[in-house]
Amino acid sequence: MTDLRLMLNDYRLTTAEILYHMPDHPALLQSYVWQELDIAPKFPVLNRFLSFWEKEIEGKLHSVKIASAKLVVPATVTFCKGQFNIH
Repeated sequence: MTDLRLMLNDYRLTTAEILYHMPDHPALLQSYVWQELDIAPKFPVLNRFLSFWEKEIEGKLHSVKIASAKLVVPATVTFCKGQFNIH
């Protein structure tokens, strides 16, 4: 599907900040930013990515912060009083 079609089907732009332990230095944390269209609140695309991470990548996950925003929303119109004359 195209991105617009996904957004019309309630997919949202989802950003996750993933903190993980570096494989060679487990006491150090490194940050990875992941961004994709996903469905809130279950986030199936992010969950598949995190499952892949745990199976295939050596860095052990520490924490994941998620932010999600709907991109296609109804327009809002604000009316104001006033008249401006431009010459």
